[in-house]
Amino acid sequence: MVDAARARKLADRIQQIVAEMLERRIKDPRLGFVTVTDTRITNDLRDATVYYTVYGSEGERAETAAALESAKGVIRSEVGRQTGVRHTPSLTFVADSLMEDAAHINDLLAKARARDAEVAKAAQGATHAGEADPYRAPGGDGDMDETGGTAESAEDEGGREGHSSS
Repeated sequence: MVDAARARKLADRIQQIVAEMLERRIKDPRLGFVTVTDTRITNDLRDATVYYTVYGSEGERAETAAALESAKGVIRSEVGRQTGVRHTPSLTFVADSLMEDAAHINDLLAKARARDAEVAKAAQGATHAGEADPYRAPGGDGDMDETGGTAESAEDEGGREGHSSS
């Protein structure tokens, strides 16, 4: 096993190298506006997964994925040269769905807010189904004595045998 801090540092370095390569050295016309969002590496440092987003249509995303696949060897060679590790990790490019997920969550929140507004509007003229004050008030029903206890509990206390007050 490798130290987790070392693996994280190597993943960060790979992310920087890949982003720099895509910006400066890879001149594929299919490559769209790409942002490298994250890089994860396995504990044995053999496989690295590079997450990216592409600004554009679905067709541009597919073309960018093809361009990244074709440039994978050049990028991996540069990663090996700049990191100096014994075994250069194999690279896998995965389209990050972060933006789509965020948009979906925003849509769900907007729908929930609209539903809450409808419920609040419907509740404005509503009345309670039961009494306004469902709790019994002392002395209002005759079941309570002046100490706040029920009449039955007062009889139980007085009628106990063996109870002596000193």
